[in-house]
Amino acid sequence: MDIIQVVLLAVGVLALLAIGYTLVAGPDAGKAGQRRLQQLRYRHSESTDAKVESQLKKAIAARKPKRYKVAGSGSRVDALAVRLDRTGKNWTLSQYAYTSVGIGLGVAILLFLRSGSFALSLGLGTLAGAGLPHFIVNRQIKKRTAQFNTKFPDAIELLVRGLRSGLPVTETLSVVAQELPGPVGQEFKGIVERIKIGKTMEDSLQDTADRLGIPEFNFFCITLAIQRETGGNLAETLSNLADVLRKRAQMKLKIRAMSSESKASAYIVGSLPFIVFTLIWWINPTYIGGFFEDDRLIVTGLGGLVWMSIGGFIMAKMVSFEI
Repeated sequence: MDIIQVVLLAVGVLALLAIGYTLVAGPDAGKAGQRRLQQLRYRHSESTDAKVESQLKKAIAARKPKRYKVAGSGSRVDALAVRLDRTGKNWTLSQYAYTSVGIGLGVAILLFLRSGSFALSLGLGTLAGAGLPHFIVNRQIKKRTAQFNTKFPDAIELLVRGLRSGLPVTETLSVVAQELPGPVGQEFKGIVERIKIGKTMEDSLQDTADRLGIPEFNFFCITLAIQRETGGNLAETLSNLADVLRKRAQMKLKIRAMSSESKASAYIVGSLPFIVFTLIWWINPTYIGGFFEDDRLIVTGLGGLVWMSIGGFIMAKMVSFEI
């Protein structure tokens, strides 16, 4: 059996595993039946709580992120533009493309001068050029999202104080945009500017929610939509929302502390073989060069990568928690 047949066999096995996981993790008939029963209960119930919950579900279903849907499914260029916008930096698509090409060429030339293997240099250069900018953009998005979530409960409390003092909602949004620094102030400033040029508050909030993709801000938009449907004390509702968001942040910190040891172990176990292989190959290429020439070693390396990928996937699922 030559190397091509072995690679095809490995790809086939992985495809079968993926298909089996998809079949096992399909939709649950019991959950679908429960949802139908809940819909009937909401439709025929006379309870006020059930009616409010039904209106909440309708408001959530009606608030579809149109821009994100178009950007994510219609064009990868639009999706990348939205991701760059979420970083809060003035990065453009052309700068991202030039950076990716520059990193890829630099890594490829360096590896080619070191090893003399054109295929290896091209593959690793392409991987570095495509992966490193993507990783940096992800880090910036996570960093800005964390900064936004840290200050967002304070913004809601400021809205509550403004509403209790008699100011209208649009005026309190302007106060938040002026008083709070960082991503929260920038986003609320954009909302106020869109309202000033004629857009409704609902559409302005929806545009920001679609662009940010942050669950906490979606909660805020849904709360305002429900309050407009049902009425009631908006200041009290927003105060409760701020308390819920703070408790949510505390729960996230607790989960991060509980799973930090497992994540550190996963990072060390997953990265150590690659680090050791790279160091040995960089110091003495002839000692470990058989992995790029001998068919048996290539098959062994591919098998190790497959099993390490499965182990990394399992560890990632074990330490992944959703609130």
